[in-house]
Amino acid sequence: MEPKERSLGRSLLVPCVQELARESLITVPPRYIQPHQDCPIISCSTPHPDIPIINMEKLLSGDGVELKKLDSACREWGFFQLINHGVSTSLLEKIKVEIQEFFNLPMEEKKKLWQLPEDVEGFGQAFVVSEEQKLDWADLFFLTTLPTFTRKPRLFPKLPLSFRDTLEIYSIELKNLAINILDFMARALAMKSEEMKELFEDGTQSMRMNYYPSCPQPEQVIGLTPHSDAVGLTILLQVNEMDGLQIKKDAMWVPVKPLPQAFVVNVGDVLEVQIPKLNYFCIQKLH
Repeated sequence: MEPKERSLGRSLLVPCVQELARESLITVPPRYIQPHQDCPIISCSTPHPDIPIINMEKLLSGDGVELKKLDSACREWGFFQLINHGVSTSLLEKIKVEIQEFFNLPMEEKKKLWQLPEDVEGFGQAFVVSEEQKLDWADLFFLTTLPTFTRKPRLFPKLPLSFRDTLEIYSIELKNLAINILDFMARALAMKSEEMKELFEDGTQSMRMNYYPSCPQPEQVIGLTPHSDAVGLTILLQVNEMDGLQIKKDAMWVPVKPLPQAFVVNVGDVLEVQIPKLNYFCIQKLH
C-alpha cells in the first residue's frame, strides 16, 4: 500500500489573477474589493521605525553585541532583515529569474500544476473556504520541498527541469540557514542548541511563491490578507525591490524597505507556542 499523501489544508479553486490583470480592466471585480481592511501606508514620507538588520557574519564570528541585537529584534519585532547570510548571490539571482519565468508559463502549463479541491498545494490561493469570501489580488504557487518524501508526485517532478534543479539547491541552503538562525536564537535565550534542533531539524519545509499583478484600483484591493505565520520560521526573499510588505507594530503599519540580497526573517507562531519561555512573537503583516 502506498502512503497517503499529506495535506496542509484545503482551498476552493479561484480564477487566476494574473489572467484577469491581462484583460485591461478599468475596475476591480467586486470579490477582490476589500473596503474594511486597514489602510496601508502608501507613502514613506511619514516617519516610521525601520525593522532591525542582523548581520549573520557577525553572529558567526561570536559578536555578542550582534547576538543581543538578534534577541531584541525577535522580542520587540518578530521580524528582521538578514544580511551576509552566506547564500550565494548567483543562486539568489537564478531563483529570482526562474520564479518570474515560472509565473509567465502559458496558462495551459499552469493548469497542470493547479490546486486540487482537497489540497492547498499548487497554483491558486490559500484557504479560500467559501464562494463569498473576499480574494487577494495575487496568485500563489505553494509546495512542500523537504523532507523529500513529503513532496507531491503531481507537482515537484513536473516543474520545469531547470527550476526544479534550482529549488533542490535552494531548499537545502535555506534549511541550513534556518538551522543556523534557530541556533543563534537558542544561544540568545541561554538554551542548549540541541533543544532547538530537536524541535525543528526534522521539520517540514514549504515554499510559497506570490505573484502580485498590476491593478487598476490598487487602493481597493490587498495583495495578501493580514496574518501571522503559523510556522516556526519564515525566510522571505523578494524577487524585486518593490516596496509592498508591511508589518503592524504598536498599532502602526510599518513598511519594510527590502535590502538587496537580504532575507526578511519572520518568527512564526509555532516557535512561540512550542517554547513558552521564548517570548518571541510574530507581528501581523500585510502585502
